[in-house]
Formats: sequence, C-alpha cells, structure tokens
Amino acid sequence: MSESQKEEMILCVDVGNTTTACGIFRRDGLLLRTFRFRTRTDLTPEELLLFIRGFLDLLEIPVRAVKGVAYASVVPPLDSVWEAVVRRWLVKEWLVVSAESIPITVKLRYPSEVGADRLVNAYAAWVRWKQAVIVVDFGTATTFDCVSPEGEYLGGAIAPGLETAAEFLFRRAAKLPRVDLSRPPEEILGRDTVSAMKSGLLYGFVGLTEGLVERLSREMATSPMVVATGGLSRIIAPLCRVIREVVPELTLEGLYLLYRERVKGV
Repeated sequence: MSESQKEEMILCVDVGNTTTACGIFRRDGLLLRTFRFRTRTDLTPEELLLFIRGFLDLLEIPVRAVKGVAYASVVPPLDSVWEAVVRRWLVKEWLVVSAESIPITVKLRYPSEVGADRLVNAYAAWVRWKQAVIVVDFGTATTFDCVSPEGEYLGGAIAPGLETAAEFLFRRAAKLPRVDLSRPPEEILGRDTVSAMKSGLLYGFVGLTEGLVERLSREMATSPMVVATGGLSRIIAPLCRVIREVVPELTLEGLYLLYRERVKGV
C-alpha cells in the first residue's frame, strides 16, 4: 500500500439513541481518532455537515481525505440526513450497514428486528477472537449479544443502561440527586445517599452483568469470551469478574471491517 493510500481515511459512523460515535480509520485499518456528539433528530444536513467539519478541523484531518464512509444507525429519521451529507459533500458511494448486509448467520425468530449495531459488535468480536463470545455493550441500553463457536449470532438480552437507570431515579424520586458514576464508592455499604446510589447503580449493574453472563453461558453450553464495549465499559468492567476484554470502540472497528470486506479497492 502506498503512502498516499495510507493517508486516505474511512469515516465509520454509529448513530445511537443518545450518542453518535464516529471513528476515522486509515485505509490499512489503523484507528486514528474518534469523536462523539449527542444524537439529535432535528438536525438538517447543513447542521450535520458543520458538526462533521468542525470535528475534523479540530482533529486536523482535511475533509478531502475522507474517501469512504461506513454507517450504521438505530435512529431511522437520521438516515436521510446522513445520506444527504455523505453523497453531497463527502463521497458518492458509501456502505449502509443493515442486518441483511452483515456476513453472519442470524439464528433468531425475526432476524430483521435486531439492531445493526448489535450485529456489528457480534461480527467484530467473531473476526477478532474466532470463538464463542458474549459482547456486553454498556450504552443507553445494556445489551448482551451471543456468538456461537461457529460464528452464528444466537441472540441475547437487553436491559436498561446504567445512565438511563440513574436518570430515571433522579427524575422520579424527588430527594435523590444526580450522581457522578465515573468512580465507584469506597464501600458497597452506602453510608450516605450519594454513596448508596453509586453502590446500588454500579454494583447493581455488576450483579446484572455477572448473572446474565452466567445464565447465557449455560444456555450456550460453552465458556465464551466475554467482551465489554460502549461508553461505560471502562467503568463497569474493572468491577466485574466475568469480563475478560474491554474494547470500547468495537462497533467502529466492526464497521471498518465490514467496509473493507464490502467495498472494492480497500
């Protein structure tokens, strides 16, 4: 691969319910930079372009260096907005990832129901480890996605996200404050309201994770690799004895892998 090709960039975009995550990959697969912004369904194409240009300028990456885009979304109203931006100002051809376009066998009753991001995670984990895997994605929801030893997507479980649960407590209980969840309490036994909330939320989700992983592994009849991803993975994973790897950008890595597989010339 020539030096000029290495400087060509692939923009990978994961549009989630709360946050849109973007990764800038070099053509040889090196993840150079990431940026995130709040997902807003009222954005116009021009406003979205300003967001993208602003972040690229901040990262000192010229817009003209972006030669390809891989896109996955769980927010359908934004699909046309992103398409307008990509086709008008970035690249003419782009990869829109869906359940049908991911090369993984989906063993579900209704395959079309599963979110593209969950299948991207499963695909990326299988490509990386080539063994049975459970991917735990700590985001707006906490999702558990199970991959068989043969690389089949088996399904999983969906629970509320950590921040979602914390926000619900704050909004629905008049005397409970918002709490900073970036650090666990020194003791699990909370001796004031804030530490009790931290303990209940953080270690409650640790218990949820460990319990579901144990039950899912039993039904899978194997000992899967357990991988944590998502924005909150670095907070929960150190407290959780079943998590063996933390790959916060697994979804973006999966999007790059799919782009490499599907688009000629990469």
